[in-house]
Amino acid sequence: MKVCGLRTPELARVAVDAGADAIGVVFSAKSPRRVTEDEARAVLDAVRGAAQTVVVTNDLDAGDAADLAARLDADLLQLHGRAYGAAEFARAAERFPRLWRATALADGSPLEVGAYGEEAILLDAPRPGSGERWDLGELVARRPAGRWLLAGGLAPGNVVDAIREAAPWGVDVSSGVESASGEKDADLIRAFVAAARTA
Repeated sequence: MKVCGLRTPELARVAVDAGADAIGVVFSAKSPRRVTEDEARAVLDAVRGAAQTVVVTNDLDAGDAADLAARLDADLLQLHGRAYGAAEFARAAERFPRLWRATALADGSPLEVGAYGEEAILLDAPRPGSGERWDLGELVARRPAGRWLLAGGLAPGNVVDAIREAAPWGVDVSSGVESASGEKDADLIRAFVAAARTA
């Protein structure tokens, strides 16, 4: 279970104390959850060793993203979207060993885990970070085998049903635990993690 888009050490600790397995920091010019390198380092340092730390981007050059993840001593780099194909993953892997691939069913990217050398796939809604919910029927019909995480439109009130229906390896939440765009809420984080754990 990953809580993504965290911007403060305090909320990163809330997520990990609640039982999250991973936390993510976002580098994306258009995202309300974007962080600077210094802010990201503070967030990751706050939970280092207690959870997997993930650098997430959808608009950095793959090589630059790998260098950034290495400088931050992150555990994982998540490359998000159709801009990152096999060549970009290969370039990133030369500089950083552990990669996740985030995609959407509509992207046309392969849904086989490991197709680009990644450890896991994150299946997001058509518009990442939008809170848009899945058509779970379509997802169930096309879900990957192996390590994949469900993201997109998940919140404390629907994560249990989503897990039971889609049976992912993990789940990822961002906007579903916010009180306003980009503003994480400690109580919603705790409620989400507790609900997901029951499933």
